[in-house]
Amino acid sequence: MSGKLYLVATPIGNLGDISPRALQTLTETDFIAAEDTRVTLKLLNHFDIKKPLVSYYEHNRASSGEKIISRILAGENCALVTDAGMPAVSDPGEDLVRLAAENGVQVTVVPGACSVVSALALSALPTGRFTFEGFLSTAKKSRFQHLESLKNEERTMVFLEAPHKLCATLRDMLEIFGDREISISREITKLHEETLRFTLKKAVDYFETTPPRGEFVLVIKGAEKSEESVSPEEALKVAKAYRDKGLAVKDAAKRASEETGISKKELYSALVKSEEEK
Repeated sequence: MSGKLYLVATPIGNLGDISPRALQTLTETDFIAAEDTRVTLKLLNHFDIKKPLVSYYEHNRASSGEKIISRILAGENCALVTDAGMPAVSDPGEDLVRLAAENGVQVTVVPGACSVVSALALSALPTGRFTFEGFLSTAKKSRFQHLESLKNEERTMVFLEAPHKLCATLRDMLEIFGDREISISREITKLHEETLRFTLKKAVDYFETTPPRGEFVLVIKGAEKSEESVSPEEALKVAKAYRDKGLAVKDAAKRASEETGISKKELYSALVKSEEEK
């Protein structure tokens, strides 16, 4: 009987955020696959957990992933962790989960801290619909292409960024998005946690004189909804459709006006004229 793969969220700063279930899982699984075994060892030592560690990260995920799945298929249980937060999201663990699914391995999640959702909640921007865009490319051309593709995105957008790239990223965002509202959170749950709410222009000015420190989550307001203009001809088609459904000319013109924004009087006259020409 094969074992299971557990996706275990770890604290993103404050060790007090680890859940009792996460500690139990890390204690009871046969081995732990870690992004950086040195970082995970510090976490395990803090909670006095002794468990074998294997390395699983960006540059060995192909070879290490096969070995991990083989051990699980042989009956062992594995906990997958990243350095901080939820593994397999914007993380090489994505490939391991896919490999597990392809091999019929049961995968279960032990949820916990997440910088993306935490920053979104802190942002004071619309949170009902959002898109997570991860880290932007270090190559300027690729970064521009990514941002250009989001120029008309109406949902709130969430990005991750390193301190040494923050200023360049903010300047590019200002150039492409215009002066949008932005919330910038850093060091979430840590001693120097901070959330700054600016426009992009003010954010650029601020960080040009204040050196960025810590890891950042950027939450940017989406584009304003575009009001698509409807031509009078298209509006008349809508009005005629209502006439075909049995509505009176006056009512058909009113309904079509409400839907298209074209003047009710204009539509009424156009409907009357079109019917006189039949």
